[in-house]
Amino acid sequence: MDMSSDFRIEADSMGQMQVPSDAYYGAQTARAVENFPISRLRFHRPMIKALGLLKKAAAATNVELGKLDPALGDAIQRAAQEVVDGKWDHQFVVDIFQTGSGTSTNMNTNEIIANRAIELNGGRLGDKSIHPNDHVNLGQSSNDIIPSAIHLAALDAIVHELIPALNQLYDSLLSKSRDFSSVLKIGRTHLQDATPMTLGQEFSGYARQVQLGIDRLWAVEERLGGLALGGTAVGTGINTHPQFASRTIQKIGDETGLNIREAQNHFEAQGARDACVETSGALRTIAASLIKIANDIRFLASGPRCGIGELKMKATQPGSSIMPGKVNPVMSEMLIMVGAQVMGNDATIAFSGAYGNFELNVMLPVIAHNLLESIEILASSSRVFALRAIKDLQADKERCEGLIEESLAMCTSLAPVIGYDNAAAIAKKAYESGRTIRQVALAESGLTEAQLNQLLDPLSQTQPQE
Repeated sequence: MDMSSDFRIEADSMGQMQVPSDAYYGAQTARAVENFPISRLRFHRPMIKALGLLKKAAAATNVELGKLDPALGDAIQRAAQEVVDGKWDHQFVVDIFQTGSGTSTNMNTNEIIANRAIELNGGRLGDKSIHPNDHVNLGQSSNDIIPSAIHLAALDAIVHELIPALNQLYDSLLSKSRDFSSVLKIGRTHLQDATPMTLGQEFSGYARQVQLGIDRLWAVEERLGGLALGGTAVGTGINTHPQFASRTIQKIGDETGLNIREAQNHFEAQGARDACVETSGALRTIAASLIKIANDIRFLASGPRCGIGELKMKATQPGSSIMPGKVNPVMSEMLIMVGAQVMGNDATIAFSGAYGNFELNVMLPVIAHNLLESIEILASSSRVFALRAIKDLQADKERCEGLIEESLAMCTSLAPVIGYDNAAAIAKKAYESGRTIRQVALAESGLTEAQLNQLLDPLSQTQPQE
């Protein structure tokens, strides 16, 4: 009997629990909600989608293997597809900071799918005619489902979200490298003047950083694509059919187009999360690249009159509540903050990855949360930065080329002819007198004006010399 019109009573192995009458989850989820009122953090959409895909494919496989009644299996698959589609995201109510295996979230998934399948079959929520453990979780354990869902969600998000976003950023930077190929400017090392280069060369370096980041992501596909499914409790595969995992994973691979397979060793796949640590390391490296690129661009665009000012960034919003007309490099600042968050997430993932106790890592929810957050914000920020910062970026050609003649590093091209010490003396005198290298060298080097024009030609200094 209901204790209240707002609640129904469901039971799990520990006893009865009040469950909101309109909830599709059941007693174990309600117990987890009561146990873990820790944060407002819940699993990301890719994780929920991955759980739905696993449950749908598992039901289909169990029907094929004769382990599950076809009528029940069909209802479970239909309910699981709704989870994949995001219809029941609001029913995933368990906090990230919960049992380290993610059992509460696995049961949250099982209960939602079971109750929705019951409803689809004309039953009453909570009547257990389709059981969350016996039917939806058939052949599975939280200990192999949650690791599998993490890998599946991360790989799906990387392949279908992050890599396309980084490709967009790469294309934008490469396009600017071509646009700026004829813009001569001064190089900088140690934040000091260095020898001339082109702005296009500078941007080619940024494009290559992003390209290498994409390569790093593809490099983790092999490890991330190995799913723990089939190991059940500790990796031995107890209570599951020998063909269950391979058939289920094949179905998911066919549907998603992802390169996934059953893990080669189930004890590694459940006891460790090394592939997640490796993937996070690749994300951290990408974050470091993006911070460098964003920081360089905002400094090159600093000013507009009293900074470096070699680049002109499109104004996207007012920059100050007190200084009228001020415009700030907000897109660079956004990307740098994203990078900082990803680096912090990586520290959490690395620590969590070391917490594999014997046959199970017990930091799975926090690994999932941080890994998927890093993928999501890197993808979103890369797309936004490409569209709102790089696309309309312009070079101030006059400013770029005007600074070259003032640089003391121009003396570098004189060194092979007059010697390092003599060139250094010219640079020192130019600095002290406020003159250019050309002016001092013409007076003191013994070189003719024609020789100096050839040696101090900035374009010739942007390539190796024979």
